[in-house]
Amino acid sequence: MYIPFDNLPEESRIWIYQSNRKFSDAEIADIESDLKNFIEDWVAHGTSLEASFITKYNRFIIIAVNQEVQQATGCSIDKSVEFIQSLEQKYKVDLLDKMNVTYKQGEFLTHKSLIDFKRMAKEKAVSPNTIVFNNLVNTIEEWKESWEVPAEDSWHSRFF
Repeated sequence: MYIPFDNLPEESRIWIYQSNRKFSDAEIADIESDLKNFIEDWVAHGTSLEASFITKYNRFIIIAVNQEVQQATGCSIDKSVEFIQSLEQKYKVDLLDKMNVTYKQGEFLTHKSLIDFKRMAKEKAVSPNTIVFNNLVNTIEEWKESWEVPAEDSWHSRFF
């Protein structure tokens, strides 16, 4: 069951998928339509999940579930991953590779492999103050507080 993202409790579980390229506005409109349709029908053991999504910067897809109503189960999580894989195929993008880093360079977003980001940190091309996206956050509350942060305040800090 789809509900607006802002109506979900702060403790709702989230999954963040980052694209290796920026989506066009038209692609985002189509993706959001597909996401809404998927979430409307998303269930765990036959019970509708109270869920939502938000897209950010034409690059990130964040799916959220209110686990107080019904917990996402292994099978329902598998269904969401299958849906994300269908988006990867449809738009020829990578959304599931966790070995990539997205960070801000001024007002622009840059996407690099983890190996390149580590090298850039060593070469001081990025700093502990570089704004990174910590896609390991697990709840809406953590997302609001700790998603878009200086590298020194996330798991990226180990590279400095």
